[in-house]
Parts: sequence; structure tokens; C-alpha cells
Amino acid sequence: MHAEAGPHLHRSLQAIRALGKKAGVSINPATPASAIEYVLDLIDLVLVMSVNPGFGGQAFIRSAIGKISDVRAMVAGRPIDIEVDGGVAPDVAGQLAAAGANAFVAGSAVFKGGTLEAYKTNIAAIRNAAADARGEAI
Repeated sequence: MHAEAGPHLHRSLQAIRALGKKAGVSINPATPASAIEYVLDLIDLVLVMSVNPGFGGQAFIRSAIGKISDVRAMVAGRPIDIEVDGGVAPDVAGQLAAAGANAFVAGSAVFKGGTLEAYKTNIAAIRNAAADARGEAI
């Protein structure tokens, strides 16, 4: 759920957990990472929006890189995934991975080229950039 969706984030996350489900929180570009610090014990995923939600093809907002680093520091070894959505392309995937993101949402960057082969190539480029930044071999 979006941290900005209502006044009772903690209560909403407790309700999700009471149902035995995993929970995640999304934060918009203008929302500081500190807005979710008090609910870290209730979440499995933090989604950092690197564009303003609404439509595809927007330019990546570079301040998301620092926010991902801030979230990684707050998570401090907890089993919480850090996902990023918006403007994710090969040119920023490495920086995002180095900052701490371990899951990526990509739309426009994947569907460039209009063919299945182009999609595969685009996905591989994003994966390779992230893996290189983490020092992994693919």
C-alpha cells in the first residue's frame, strides 16, 4: 500500500498481517524514506517510486538513488526487499542495485523495439547492469 494513502499506515499493515499475508509499502518521490521507519517490523517490501505514479514513459527521478540507500540503511539486515519502479532502464539499473534495490519494475524500457527478441534483449540489459553493480556473474 502507498504510505500516503491514508492516515493509519501502521493500523492498515497490522490488518494485512492479521490475515497472515505479506505486506509492502510504496513511497512516492516526494515522500522521505523516514516516513516508513516506524513500520519496518510489519513489512516485507519497500517500493521506492522513482517517477510520480500515473503513466508510463516518465523520466527517472535521480533522487530515488539516495532514497534507496536510505531505505537500505534503515532495513539493516532485515529480510525486506527493496524494489524500485519508474524509469528503470539499463543506464540506471546498476546504480539502483548498488544503492540497495534488489527488485526492479520496468515497463517502457522493456517494451522498446516491439518484438519478443527486443524484449528479451532489453530485460537482459537491465539484469546485467544490476548484476555487474553487485559483482555477480550472469
